[in-house]
Amino acid sequence: MTSQDPALTIKRNFRRAEQELKKKFEAVATGNVCDAQGRVGALDCRIQPVTKTAVFTGVALTVNAGPRDNLAAWAAIEIARPGDVIVITTGEYRGCSVLGDIYVGMAKNAGVVAIVTDGAVRDLAGIEATGIPVFAMGVSPNSPWKNGPGHIGFPIAVGGIIIDAGDILVGDRDGVVVVARRTAQEVAENLKAVIAKEEQMETGLKAGNTLPAWLEEAKQSKGVRYID
Repeated sequence: MTSQDPALTIKRNFRRAEQELKKKFEAVATGNVCDAQGRVGALDCRIQPVTKTAVFTGVALTVNAGPRDNLAAWAAIEIARPGDVIVITTGEYRGCSVLGDIYVGMAKNAGVVAIVTDGAVRDLAGIEATGIPVFAMGVSPNSPWKNGPGHIGFPIAVGGIIIDAGDILVGDRDGVVVVARRTAQEVAENLKAVIAKEEQMETGLKAGNTLPAWLEEAKQSKGVRYID
């Protein structure tokens, strides 16, 4: 970064997924969401909830903070809207935390419903007390700097997935799934069939079934060889 370069570059007016569209993913299991979009979309399994509360649905506010810095993360709160999920990439840097309990508390005050990072966090007891889900790749009491450079509101790579500002994020104890805003309506339609199939299998389970109904058909169509 030269002396002329700004510490922060912020895209304030990105297009967020519509509220009605986001509602279609509320209270839906992350596994079902993955199944509705080709069995993919989940972040790296190392990004796990550090809070007991893990269920959320929101719209991505993307932050590229870089390693060992959280200036951009703090600046993101200023443009956050109720229902946003702040998603912070550090490039998977875990040598220090990117946020702590004060940050999470102030983000919640701004209406943020969850925070996801591929970095580390700290102050777990205080974070838990805020009551909103926080997902991270680790925990470290070391502190970051506040120098930048950082970017807010632009596409970022987190956990092997490209996330654009305005995409829909769904989280639960299993992890976090990204639904791109441009395909969210199609995924929402696919969810209907996925949920109906899950409900059918649940009914069979309660009835005492030991195998799913689709297994015999799969064996017939794909072939099977028994060795006695």
